Amino acid sequence: MSENPAHKSDKKPKRHPWLPVVAGIIRREKMVLLGQRPEGGNLAGLWEFPGGKIELGEQPDRALARELKEELNIDAEIGQLKFAATHNYGDVGVLLLFYEVNFWKGQPETAHHTELRWVHIDDLPKMALPEANRNVLDRIIALLK
Repeated sequence: MSENPAHKSDKKPKRHPWLPVVAGIIRREKMVLLGQRPEGGNLAGLWEFPGGKIELGEQPDRALARELKEELNIDAEIGQLKFAATHNYGDVGVLLLFYEVNFWKGQPETAHHTELRWVHIDDLPKMALPEANRNVLDRIIALLK
């Protein structure tokens, strides 16, 4: 007996994992804070908006406050969610939630990043950013202006 070809397509395509990630837009007048990702990790050497993964059961704004404490050693007051975006890095997707940081206590310092830099809004397109950030750069710049 021959196999019915219709049954071969009954398999659902494998769903790739999604990582929920928060990013903080920390500004000082016309400047925004970026951190350079460390060597040896994913997206090494690229400049990113500080933040990180949301832990299971954690609220996104609380996750960002925790990440900013861990990465920059600052106590941050997280503002409103400004926008969300998705990006596919091959076999992993990211859901990025961009928040504006209203206030912070402490001087940002490099606990995770190779370097921190205050970048003028107009210079953001010149920075080596991860694809997920570059794809929404127009929205980020509009928000900052």
